[in-house]
Amino acid sequence: MSTKFAWSWRVKEECLAEYVQMHADPWPEVLEEHRKAGIRNYSIFQEGTTFFYCFECDDVEGAFAYIAQSEVCGRWNALTSGMMQVSFDMAEAEPIRPMREIFYLR
Repeated sequence: MSTKFAWSWRVKEECLAEYVQMHADPWPEVLEEHRKAGIRNYSIFQEGTTFFYCFECDDVEGAFAYIAQSEVCGRWNALTSGMMQVSFDMAEAEPIRPMREIFYLR
């Protein structure tokens, strides 16, 4: 059964243009690692310095474990983590705090 997973983060104002550019032209290897992890239908939305992320995955814990072990994702996350107002580490028990879904139109 597919699970939707969503969260938001804030990017530092001085890093905003670089963060947006990185996601406008992401590294193909990072995209492939996310696919291998089982992540699909991944979207990122922006409102000012706040970004909303949403994807679907059958095994979120397994996907995060895979991403945490990926060398290329580690390099990507090292760059993007420094752009966040609050840093993240995929090796943490809960690197991303999920939002609760309250509505879904089928």
